[in-house]
Amino acid sequence: MDDFSARLKQERQRLDLNQAEFSALGGVQKQAQFHYERGTRRPNSDYLAKIASAGVDVHYVLTGRSATLALDGDEQAILTGYRALDARKRTAIRALIEAMDTIPGSTQENDDSSQSPPPARRRSTGTRNDDRG
Repeated sequence: MDDFSARLKQERQRLDLNQAEFSALGGVQKQAQFHYERGTRRPNSDYLAKIASAGVDVHYVLTGRSATLALDGDEQAILTGYRALDARKRTAIRALIEAMDTIPGSTQENDDSSQSPPPARRRSTGTRNDDRG
């Protein structure tokens, strides 16, 4: 098994899919997936594009380097977490993001998340420091 084949298998396992399920994502037969992971055949670009749209890091499969290298820390953590989810949970996350896009005033211009939160107020205890004996 060569590096490409090993990385392809790692990505399939990361998505928690068997060869039949993964081959269906790529639009090929299970036997083709077996050969790709064994290193006896190479997939074409159509297959790679299809598995990429299903969440496979094709850049990693091809080069051994994650495509998340260009992302900042928060983006990389979000992407890593997303990729670890099953298909149902990914669908829920995408629906949440789409719903957030429709909230009025939710554009980046109005995003206050980069600003520091206001300082916390201290609750009054009813006594003053100088009243202590």
